[in-house]
Order: sequence, then structure tokens, then C-alpha cells
Amino acid sequence: MKKIFPIIIGLISLSLVGIIVIQLLWLRNMVLLRREQIKHRIQDGVQWAGNNLVQHKANYNFDNRDFHGLVPGEFSLEYLRPNTIGQRLSVSQINDIIKKAFHEHDLDDVKFEFGVALMSTNSMEKQSKNFVEVFNENNPKDYQYTYPLNSPSGSETENLSPNEILIVIALDYKNLVFQSLWLPIVSAIVFTLLIMASFYLTVRTMLRQKKLSEIKNDFINNMTHEFKTPLATISLAVDALRNEKVVSDKEKMSYFSTIIKEENKRMNRQVETILKAALLDKQEVQLLLRPLHAHQVIKDVVENFTLQLEEKNGKAELLLNAESDFIDADEVHFSNLINNLIDNAIKYSKDDQPPMIKITTQSTAKTLVIVIEDNGIGMNKETVKRVFEKFYRAHTGNIHNVKGFGLGLSYVKTMVEAHGGQIKVDSVLGKGSTFTIELPLKKLQRQAVMSPVPA
Repeated sequence: MKKIFPIIIGLISLSLVGIIVIQLLWLRNMVLLRREQIKHRIQDGVQWAGNNLVQHKANYNFDNRDFHGLVPGEFSLEYLRPNTIGQRLSVSQINDIIKKAFHEHDLDDVKFEFGVALMSTNSMEKQSKNFVEVFNENNPKDYQYTYPLNSPSGSETENLSPNEILIVIALDYKNLVFQSLWLPIVSAIVFTLLIMASFYLTVRTMLRQKKLSEIKNDFINNMTHEFKTPLATISLAVDALRNEKVVSDKEKMSYFSTIIKEENKRMNRQVETILKAALLDKQEVQLLLRPLHAHQVIKDVVENFTLQLEEKNGKAELLLNAESDFIDADEVHFSNLINNLIDNAIKYSKDDQPPMIKITTQSTAKTLVIVIEDNGIGMNKETVKRVFEKFYRAHTGNIHNVKGFGLGLSYVKTMVEAHGGQIKVDSVLGKGSTFTIELPLKKLQRQAVMSPVPA
């Protein structure tokens, strides 16, 4: 698994990068293609408008020509030259023709500026309001197309009417490209994000499975060790009981029988711990809540550790300062969670320093706060993040240096939350840890604390 895992991650990463690159190339080509398509539609629209404008030259009638003002003796061919499109049509009329042309080619959303110029003099005859400004700006997002307005071949005005050009500038036509492609682009982005999310979840699941596999192996190793020791002790005691000298000695019989009984109890406790964890997983633990004083429970639990603390020259300091300690709790489970925290403080104490445990309480308007501090080996940041995970145990080089299954703090957190509270831990490696528990005060007691004292 250790060799295959990096290969799988590498292949998945390569596939993901390939898919993203292909998606980007596809989007780029699609945008370029659509851009060219819109350019062609603009060209077709301008040509359609230009052909329409050219008809005004072809339909010119010389008989309707107005010669009023002609001075005798001053005849010129200019009097016979037909009027240009710029002379015959207004700005609004030309604008309407171009707008209609764009409508015919599905370009209603395209804004434009236009101008009609004489080829002979390069002068503008007619132009839209902002044409000169847009023309000089030469924005790369705009598209300019020029169409010649020459008289049709064979018409009466051929070779007589001045050559003109129609210049149309489609403003920000690239915006139309993205407007027409918003659905494919959004779909491609969404599907790419889904693929990335799937990749992330796959890798995350694989990492979690890898961690679970490591935790499972640690748990099996710890469980084997925890059961192997009492089984070996019981086996030795049974062998001793078979000895004829021991059989005849009642004191030794009692001694070895006591060893067997104690080791059996120890194994039962370990089995109960594992079964309790299974019940917590299934959420089948039923709390028998009843009003109790937290201070009394804490005192009783600390008293049970007196011998262990004396053996290590340690001390437990109680600063039970909470004005109210009345809570609704399951006495057994509440005692167990306090017991687990103090037991950990003793187990994870330094070898060259006696364990010093400080238990402080204080109350707010709604909660009872219990703080348990120790001067033990402490935890690093990674351990602090995972300390409440089931079966997790910090590695210190020898997984059996402190006995247990890694279920204690997971049980503590579950029980605190089951009582409607919360727990947090602060720790500094080499200096010790601090566990802070907040539990809701009993409702009636809370009301009594908050009620004003009568005068």
C-alpha cells in the first residue's frame, strides 16, 4: 500500500491536470471559433446594409434632377452628377438601415458607430455621434469593417456617382462572444470544479483510510499487549497453583487466586472499554440524568487517585471556586470523564518530575467551567488537533510506553457533548496540558443564581 499509494495519487493528479488542460484548450478554441463566426455575421450585416444603401444610387432618376439656380454660360458636368448617399440620406436613416441589417443577422445586442465617406476626398459625409472618437481610439475589443458603396454595374449612375465607403465599427463585439457562450463556459467550469472536488474527496478518503489502517494496526498492537500481559500472569498463576508445595500452602493459594481474580477484572475492564466505544458509535448509551453537585464528584474521583499520586510524590490541588456547581448529569459517566482526565495527567507525567494536577472550577450565569491542568509531557499541535479522535495515540517511539487503546479522550468528548457541554484543550510540548470543560448549570439553580436577593 505504501508503494502503490503515491503511484495512484500521481496518476490521478496527472489525469486531473490533463482534463483541465483539455477543457481550457477546448474553451479557447470555442471562443476563437465563435469570435470568427460573429465577425462573419458582422461582415454579412454590413454588406447587407451596404447593398441596401447602394440601391439609392441605382434608383436615381435624372428627370427629377433639380436644375434651379443654374447660371447660363456656366454649365458643368457637376450639375449632371447624381447626389451621393451621404447627400440623399440622413444619419438616422442610415442608422436604421444598419440596425435592420444587424437584426436580420441576429446581432441585435451589438452596439455600433458608422460613417459614410467620399473616396475621392477622404472626407466624411455622414457619421454617427461618437464615430470619430471610437475610430481614433482603435479599441482592440471593437471590430471595424469597411464596405464600398459603388453604383451597381449597368445602372444609370455607373461611372457618374462618386465612390463612397461605409465604415461600421461594432463596439465590444467580444462581449457578445462570451454572452453567447456563457452556458458552455459555465458548464465547463462547473464540471471542472466537480472533477477537482471528486479528486480532493478521493485523495482525502484514501488518506483517511490510510490513517485508519495505521490506527487499526496500533489498536491491534495495543490490544494484544493489554491482553497478553494478564493472560501470561494468569497462566503463570495457574501453573503455580498446580505445584504441590503451593497446594498445601493456603496463604500462597490465596495469593495466586487473588492474582488470577485481579487480572481477570483487568481484562474485563478492557473488554468493557472496547464495548463502551462500540455503543458510543451506535449512539446506544442512555444517560441517567439527575441533579448532582459536581464538586463532590470531583473530590471523590481525586480521592481515588491519592495512592497513585503519593507513589509518584505527586499532588492534586483543588480550587473549587464555582458559586454554583449544581448540574444535571449521569453520575457514572460524569465520574468516568473526570477520572479519565486525571488518569491521563498521571500517566503522561514526566519521569523526572512528580505530577502536579490543578483542578479549578468557576461558574457563569449559565455554565459550570471545570479546568484540569497538569505539568506533564504536553502535546504538539498535530496531537492537539487529533487528541479526541477514537483510537488515536501520539507516537513517542514506543506505542506501549503508556497502556491504553486511545479511547479515553474520545469517550470524554462524547460524554461532555452528551451532557450539552463542550471541551477544549491547550497544550505545550514539554510543559503540560490544560483541559477546559463547560457544562450547563441546572435550570432551576441557574434561575435562583440570577434572581435578585429580596431587600
